[in-house]
Amino acid sequence: MVSLTAVQTHNATLKSLSSGLVAVFVGGTSGIGLYTAREFVRNTKAPHIYLIGRNQVEATRIIDELHELNPSSKLNFIKSDVSLLRNVDEVCKEIKEKENKVNLLFMTVGYLTLKGRDETEEGLDRKFSLHYYARMRFAQNLTPLLNSAANDMGPNARLARVVSVLDPQLGLKLVPNFSDLSLKNSFSLKNCGIHASAMNNFALEHLGNMHSNISFIHAFPSGVNTGAARGMGQVWLNVLKVATVLLKPFMVDPTESGERHLFASTAPRFAPKAKGDGMDELATGSDGKSGSGAYFVSWNGEVFGESKKMESMRNNGAREKIWEHTEEVFRKICKGKDKY
Repeated sequence: MVSLTAVQTHNATLKSLSSGLVAVFVGGTSGIGLYTAREFVRNTKAPHIYLIGRNQVEATRIIDELHELNPSSKLNFIKSDVSLLRNVDEVCKEIKEKENKVNLLFMTVGYLTLKGRDETEEGLDRKFSLHYYARMRFAQNLTPLLNSAANDMGPNARLARVVSVLDPQLGLKLVPNFSDLSLKNSFSLKNCGIHASAMNNFALEHLGNMHSNISFIHAFPSGVNTGAARGMGQVWLNVLKVATVLLKPFMVDPTESGERHLFASTAPRFAPKAKGDGMDELATGSDGKSGSGAYFVSWNGEVFGESKKMESMRNNGAREKIWEHTEEVFRKICKGKDKY
């Protein structure tokens, strides 16, 4: 476990970077996205933050709070339902028109539900889209700006990172249905969890190999009060409130969660593949190799590393199959303007 003191000491060093770091928080108006954005603003000089979400009222309140925390910060809210991939493209287009680099893409977007398959107008399940497809579309669209940040010769040169907060563990233990990766015919909440986990794992590993100047992290949040259950109805909200009180001793404090996720988003130990040579204390990557550019990081700063199940899937072409499927979905929906 990385001590909280070590985390805070590292985070304080971010002020030594040059001003104007650009960070995009997808799902940044609540929960871990908000907690991490708050710490990013607190610990950097004149950052430029993009918050992506649907709640304009809450975003306005958050922007006021963050600007008070750091008056030199520049804050933008983009209102969008990013369960639709074509909306993701519009958001990324807006960011590209305003920025020439992005240092951090931090994604927590998603929600809890007890409903079955809830298909969007694009033919994807809404929850699955938020937990996987939308995140990978953001990553794909913004890699040019992330590469630009990675090639910056100034003191920000090493900060180009993509973080998807979900759960890498299921995908280290369980095998998705490769004959129905989109879960069109075999959707269940359990299968959605398995697929989102495994597909995040392999897609981020693929992107880490394709873009060796950028780090890609799949982070496990542990128990944090995020507000992700707000759409489940009042009865279940009341149940969860009671459970939260009972489980409080085992949950991570929101401020600590933000501090630890900022550490995962910026610590040199999670270096990109091309920049790890000669660095001390590099973390073990998703493929079991030190500094491989893709990392599965637990809430406490330690890595999960490789698993035999994932190695077996990788040897059977899982990474290629998942990314080929992902690109097929993107082509049909985003290029062909079709329904998947």
